[in-house]
Amino acid sequence: MDWVERTAQLRQWTRSGVRAPHKPLLFLYALSRFQQDADDELRYSAVEEDLRRLLTEYGPGNRTTPAYPFHHLVSDGVWEVRTERGPGSPGTGVRELRATGAAGRLTPELRAALRRAPSLLGRMARVLLDLNFPPSLHAELCEAVGLELEEAGTGLLSAARRQRDRRMREVVLTAYEYQCAFCGYDGRIGSVPVGLEAAHVRWWAFDGPDDVENGLCLCSLHHKLFDKGVLGLGDGLGDGLGDGHEGGHGGGHRILVSQSFVGRSTAAREHVVALAGRPVIGPQPGVRPIAAAHRSWHTSEVFHGSPRPVTTA
Repeated sequence: MDWVERTAQLRQWTRSGVRAPHKPLLFLYALSRFQQDADDELRYSAVEEDLRRLLTEYGPGNRTTPAYPFHHLVSDGVWEVRTERGPGSPGTGVRELRATGAAGRLTPELRAALRRAPSLLGRMARVLLDLNFPPSLHAELCEAVGLELEEAGTGLLSAARRQRDRRMREVVLTAYEYQCAFCGYDGRIGSVPVGLEAAHVRWWAFDGPDDVENGLCLCSLHHKLFDKGVLGLGDGLGDGLGDGHEGGHGGGHRILVSQSFVGRSTAAREHVVALAGRPVIGPQPGVRPIAAAHRSWHTSEVFHGSPRPVTTA
């Protein structure tokens, strides 16, 4: 049995690129707990809040209960659930999972395989990260679930990966003239840009292409906030969400700032809150701006809540 391949083929609800990272998040959490204590069972009532926080922070904007993956991951052959009455999950009802003392853990076959080949855990975790989250979130997501990964060897996950286009970074940074499209930061050491990154609007893990119509040049801070759903893209037609028409400077795009974001410091106000409604900087003339379909995907699948209203001085 190829556990890496099985990991890559988790059954997830999917339609038109809709994100459903519920099972991958639970699986990463379970791998972390196995790493800490291979014999530990995860009682639903004890881990519910941990899982809820992960779904809130790394899931899509629409809320869901952690009971959903706790029950449904069983169907993928990597997870088992038992209650005080015996083997088997009572379903996706939160009250039933709590009342019956439902507890889950990795299947005996998978636990045995992880004991025989400790490096398997890291390979499975990296597949889950690669196929469900952008690289900018991998390290902090591992920290959030308590997972320690060694540096991956080359070629281990080739079957589960699409090959990235290494030229995308240079193409996107050139298109935006080596400055952050949100704040204008353009730092260099000598002739080498520092702190500037090519961000995918529609995540690569969700079929986002490696081309300039799906890329933004962002500083490291705004890239992370963009991938966390704090920042987004509107089309500048009034309410920040618009109807998909493009045109003008920056494709007519304006920056969205989530109302869910809270920052009381001067730095948070100046570097995040004050961006609300600002036009996107670039790309340079002759370069196609962000495609409406990619922008709409980010708004529906990544951006959290509603955008802050634009305030005028």
